[in-house]
Amino acid sequence: MKDTEGADETVRLRRKRTGLMGLAVMTVLTMTATTGCGALLLEDKGPLPPRHSGPPLPADTVVSDLTAALEAEGITLERTPQDLIPTECHERLTGEHESATADTALKAGFTRARSDHGWQAGHAVGEGWISVRKGNWTAATLLPSAAGADASPTSMIVITVMCDGGRSKSSPGTDPSRPSPAAS
Repeated sequence: MKDTEGADETVRLRRKRTGLMGLAVMTVLTMTATTGCGALLLEDKGPLPPRHSGPPLPADTVVSDLTAALEAEGITLERTPQDLIPTECHERLTGEHESATADTALKAGFTRARSDHGWQAGHAVGEGWISVRKGNWTAATLLPSAAGADASPTSMIVITVMCDGGRSKSSPGTDPSRPSPAAS
């Protein structure tokens, strides 16, 4: 019986310590919330500064750099018309290339963009993705082999180019300066 009394005493002491610690934590949290001591920790400091501090690059410059770098590696790209893209500050370049060499050509084209056109290595997006950055723009694509390209002789290549701060475009029907068709 003495063995269980010692174990019971240990359990009681642990419960008291846990209870006291919980009470202390609750007291500190209550004091912080009521006195405003924690307000500095939760204060809104505003939006984060942009990653790029220079003047924004025009989309035409960005597209021509990438197009030239990839064309030198044998990949011809077409620019998607802006009226088909629902996001501001967004470009989509598409093309086709021989499947057997598509990955190599894309990697070489992005390397050429870095060496010849001033692009920098982009952030790691995920396995099979490659990306580059220039100014306020980031270009990324998924290598055809990582996308599970089938045994077709050509692979579709899609390069997404977005600038910092891109957002959805307002739809033509929501433009307040233009009356809606129902109002006429």
